[in-house]
Amino acid sequence: MLELTLPDGSVRSVPEGTLPSEVVSSIGERLLRAAIAVEVNGVIQDLVTPLRHGGSFRVLTERDPEALSVIRHSTAHLLATAVRRVRPDAQIGFGPSIEDGFYYDFGVDHPFTPEDLEAFEKQMRKIASEKYPFVRAELDRAAAERVFQGDPLKLERLSELADDEVISTYSDGPFTDLCRGPHVQDTSYLKHFKLMSTAGAYWRGDEKRQMLQRIYGTAWFRKEDLDAYLYRIEEAKRRDHRRLGKELDLFQFHPIAPGAAFWTNRGTTIYNGLVDFMRAKLRVAGYDEVKTPLLYHKSLWEQSGHWGKYKDNMFLVLDNETGEHDFSLKPMNCPSHHVLYGSRKHSYRELPVRYATQDVLHRYEVSGALSGLTRVRQFQQDDAHIYLAESQITDEVKSLVEMINDCYGVFGLSYTAKLATRPAPEQRVGTDEMWDRAEESLRSALVATGLPYELKEGDGAFYGPKIDFDVTDSIGRQWQLGTIQLDYANPERFDLSYTGEDNQSHRPVIIHRAILGSFERFIAILIEHFAGAFPLWLAPEQVRIVPISDAQVEAAREVRDALLAAGVRAHLDDRNQTLNYRIREAETLKVPYMAVVGGREAEQKTVAVRTRGAGSKQEVAPLAEFVARVQSEIASRSLTP
Repeated sequence: MLELTLPDGSVRSVPEGTLPSEVVSSIGERLLRAAIAVEVNGVIQDLVTPLRHGGSFRVLTERDPEALSVIRHSTAHLLATAVRRVRPDAQIGFGPSIEDGFYYDFGVDHPFTPEDLEAFEKQMRKIASEKYPFVRAELDRAAAERVFQGDPLKLERLSELADDEVISTYSDGPFTDLCRGPHVQDTSYLKHFKLMSTAGAYWRGDEKRQMLQRIYGTAWFRKEDLDAYLYRIEEAKRRDHRRLGKELDLFQFHPIAPGAAFWTNRGTTIYNGLVDFMRAKLRVAGYDEVKTPLLYHKSLWEQSGHWGKYKDNMFLVLDNETGEHDFSLKPMNCPSHHVLYGSRKHSYRELPVRYATQDVLHRYEVSGALSGLTRVRQFQQDDAHIYLAESQITDEVKSLVEMINDCYGVFGLSYTAKLATRPAPEQRVGTDEMWDRAEESLRSALVATGLPYELKEGDGAFYGPKIDFDVTDSIGRQWQLGTIQLDYANPERFDLSYTGEDNQSHRPVIIHRAILGSFERFIAILIEHFAGAFPLWLAPEQVRIVPISDAQVEAAREVRDALLAAGVRAHLDDRNQTLNYRIREAETLKVPYMAVVGGREAEQKTVAVRTRGAGSKQEVAPLAEFVARVQSEIASRSLTP
């Protein structure tokens, strides 16, 4: 007998092998109709998978976020059923739920077209209306091989299953799939879905295997949620930093340097603006800016642990003397900072010692993973390492959280914090005792800040636990940016020390921290967050001066010179083009202010100001007043215009 503890504290005893649907039915038939799945001891399973363990028992309905993955998994099967109806020749791969949706891989002779997706989606709606139950069956290996005799991809997966593993299939109408579940009760639960796109994908992610066709889709419980998601997708396309980066003349890529951006003058202005912004923050916070080499012998990476844990992500360099790849471009700054710290003695009076750097880093990304500025091979990072006594951890974490609050607030970015704990033993360095100490120290420091947080078990760095900061942009997407990582391992590996008040040698603790992350990725996020309309202080061009005719060019030059003298990035557009053409171009480039100079403005030393986003509306202001206004908005880092 199994004992199931319900959310209200009551206990049900049922025989092992009882179906969850029977338990839910005993609670209430209405609840059974609403049930999507159940959660048993934290594990989600559907209503037709026999119960094999007791423990906490909770019914999931569409009100529970965890139920979304079930509906998406079932919609992936619905897609496979539709594809098999329309294209019986299609080989069937796998179809998991993913964030915001699902995908399914198919082996076909020719890539799918948009017309194919329309046909599949139409067939999916028909199958959903036919209300096929998801029927689960458990088979022995021989029976399963007979079921999937015509599906080589499924037979390969079957051959990999352990002898004691439960082999289960799910059928919805004519389609049967090798699957662990969970699934909804029947296809009528699948109402609000959309096929989004198709792309090539190697079987099992192995580029040496056959190319399959992957169809991506999304599924939701409510039509309003589906509509909102589709709106976000369209808005994301409109804001795509790769498109806007080209339109705004910020950066470009070229095949001769894959994964590395060529920054134009306009893009470099933004880049340097962020660099200067962070440098100013660091000076006030007591950081020492340092620079370290880009190329290192493997002995450094062996000492830090990266050679064993991170080598595949590093650009290795051939040593002509040894004939081996004994050197690497640095993928991160931390080991070089440890060398710098260890190069001389330190007293407790100096701590914390804070090293900041913005050197170029290189990380190997496979070509298929490169994506604009968000996934590159060369980048610069807002990076720092802090060497401190254990007793200083809480105060330092508090000050870092305050700095993160301040920095993100400037850009109008909200965030959530997540505490990530030790990864699997084979993925980490250090003893369990060291990890216990590090996790407790970081958790206590995080609690002391009063910041709400979510636990991410097993997601820590290989050398220590961390706090990750996920920002939310203007259309609701989350991006992991800042991090505070606590490291007890590398002080041991690099034999780092400081002389304490007792005149004895002590180990420091290291905090690895980033706020903006890589400047490349942060700029991509800002482009999409602001839809290319950067706040005045960061805009590559802050004011464009537009004389109405040649007669006002000299007066327009005086306006430009006054703005330049005030430290404003101003540009005079006196080209032989129509006024409307020049205004339209400034609008396309999302310049915050246009200062139009006509005959009256030239005579009265005024400008007709057009503010970005205000259409054709203009206000006439004295030049000195306008210059002071722009200066004030830049100094305050206002988010408007």
